[in-house]
Amino acid sequence: MRLTGDEHRYIFKVRRHKEGDTLYLRNLEDGLIHRYLVEAIDKKSASLMLQESMALEVKAGKKLHLGWCLIDPKNIEKVLPSLNEMGVEKITFIYCKRSQKSFKLDFKRLEKILLNSSQQSGRSVMMQLEMAEDLKTFLKENPTSKMLNFSENRLASQANIDTVVIGCEGGFHEEEVALFDPKEIVGFDTPLVLKSESAVCAVASKVLL
Repeated sequence: MRLTGDEHRYIFKVRRHKEGDTLYLRNLEDGLIHRYLVEAIDKKSASLMLQESMALEVKAGKKLHLGWCLIDPKNIEKVLPSLNEMGVEKITFIYCKRSQKSFKLDFKRLEKILLNSSQQSGRSVMMQLEMAEDLKTFLKENPTSKMLNFSENRLASQANIDTVVIGCEGGFHEEEVALFDPKEIVGFDTPLVLKSESAVCAVASKVLL
């Protein structure tokens, strides 16, 4: 196998591997890890010989799907590595009523961020990323979702929840809140108002860690 481009730069210029080293690589599509011997390196590429392939999954003990009302992509990019490292399985970005319609996501850029994060954390399968045109559409596909909002129904640590919807800046519109039964709305035990990206990280840590 030959490594070129960003992968070559990261492994041999950032991590400073050399000829004769052993590398453990994944494709982030299955649970396999592959052991390679570095045979030769030049300025733009490297030749690797496959030594062994093994099944070794590294993932969170629970599955968590976040429905995240779209915010500024720059803020999403800042917290995406943390969500990946905590083991979030999937994020569906939703154009909610208070999301700015001018916001557009560059999924190739987000996937590159996830790739680099997975290399650091050892995660074996890439986080899934999707889009939904509105909250009603999302709920049709994920009818057991909880909503994070102001509520006396506190979100407990290690809660048995698999899908949570988090609002954008400005929170949810009243029509969106009305889509949920009150008992399906959960909140934090704090009087403070969290930014959307802070709330997303707090939910992931509460449920997964």
